[in-house]
Amino acid sequence: MSFPVVIAPSILSSDFARLGEQVTEADRAGADWIHLDVMDGHFVPNITFGPPVIRAVRPFSNKLFDCHLMISPVDPYVEAFAEAGADRLIVHAEATLHLDRSLQAVQHAGKKAGVAINPATPEDAVAYILDRIDLILVMSVNPGFGGQHFLSATVEKVRRIRAMLGDRPIRIEVDGGISPETAPLMAEAGASAFVAGSAVFGKPDIAVAIAAIRAGAEAGQARASAGAP
Repeated sequence: MSFPVVIAPSILSSDFARLGEQVTEADRAGADWIHLDVMDGHFVPNITFGPPVIRAVRPFSNKLFDCHLMISPVDPYVEAFAEAGADRLIVHAEATLHLDRSLQAVQHAGKKAGVAINPATPEDAVAYILDRIDLILVMSVNPGFGGQHFLSATVEKVRRIRAMLGDRPIRIEVDGGISPETAPLMAEAGASAFVAGSAVFGKPDIAVAIAAIRAGAEAGQARASAGAP
């Protein structure tokens, strides 16, 4: 199944001194979703923010809040993030012993459920939970910090996941080193949602930056369509 391109700026790379304003700026500049990178200093070597910050910035945009939980354990915190205003909760396959149970907890909280996999995690880690999710997030860097270099081996992983999904209504999202140069590669392979941090908030004009990533991704989708049998 094909989806239109979605750009999800990550507020991890925004100016935290004016976090709410930056969320609004991204919204008005053309962001489709707002991506929230939650890190615990345990599952990943960095600490970012939790439910109170998400609750505080929720009034600054009506766009979908795409909440990426890089935390372990996950289950005890699902309800708090749901109540804070997240629209989708993305759980790492590597962060829970019982992935299906964690995804059920997200569904029971009334939220969209997604699953993330790290660069070294094979795609078959998600093969048996596809009926629980509407999105697979493929990390194209090792999670924990923004501004890392894109790992090109993940392009083929996206291609394999796209083939595994068939006609299921599940998006592939990519996160890490996404730019106008790498977005076309991932889009051609089958990704349709693109998380970008420094490639958006690190630029002088957020709207121009979002438009450039979108144009690159749409060009990649066009190439994929042209090459389809």
